[in-house]
Parts: sequence; C-alpha cells; structure tokens
Amino acid sequence: MSRLRLLFTAVLVAACAFAPAAPARTTPEDLPAVALADLPREARAVDARIRSGGPFRYDRDGVVFGNRERLLPAMPRGYYREYTVPTPGAKNRGARRIVCGGPPKAPDACYYTDDHYRSFRRIRE
Repeated sequence: MSRLRLLFTAVLVAACAFAPAAPARTTPEDLPAVALADLPREARAVDARIRSGGPFRYDRDGVVFGNRERLLPAMPRGYYREYTVPTPGAKNRGARRIVCGGPPKAPDACYYTDDHYRSFRRIRE
C-alpha cells in the first residue's frame, strides 16, 4: 500500500471515529416551549394573521419551510410553512420567524425562532 493511500485511510478512519453521532429524531416535546403571550407583539400579530389566512407583509410568507437544519420534528416536505416576524429597525426581513406545520389556517404546531433557524421554541397558546 502506498504511503499516500495509507495516510488517506488513517485520516478517514480517524474522521469516522470522531464524527458526531447522528442526532435522535426531534419530537415537539424535545423543544423548549414559549407561551404566545410571552412572544414579541409582532410575533403575536403574525400568529393571528396565520390563523386568519393573511394578509401577509412579505412575499416569502407562507412558503414551504424545508427543515434542512433538522431541528423540527421530521415531517414530509410541504408540511411546514414559514412566516416573517418583523424586527423593529431592521432594513430587511430580520432573523425572526414563525414556522407552522399542518393546515395553513389551523396548524398542528407552530415554532418561533429569533436567530434565523439556529434554534426553535414551540409556541403554546
């Protein structure tokens, strides 16, 4: 075996040995919860618009959320939709979102993020 191949094999084995284990499947109970009343007023207003079917302020509101970060419970594509929560003083959409799963006007569950999908809290009524 050539030295280069031996080195490559050693690096590959070491990378596999120290790779993080695949995360367990997320369930709604795994995520911290936040009361709707404790969210910023802008988030409460967006929640009300979600449940009434709009209107929404941003073109991207209501688009499918892919859950690529895999922080929300695994569901079929198209289950989750995202909505922008305006950030006072922001010149763009900001980092705050509500992501809801299930029927658009009567979601099964909604989640709030204020750090652009790095973390989520399940919204409880």
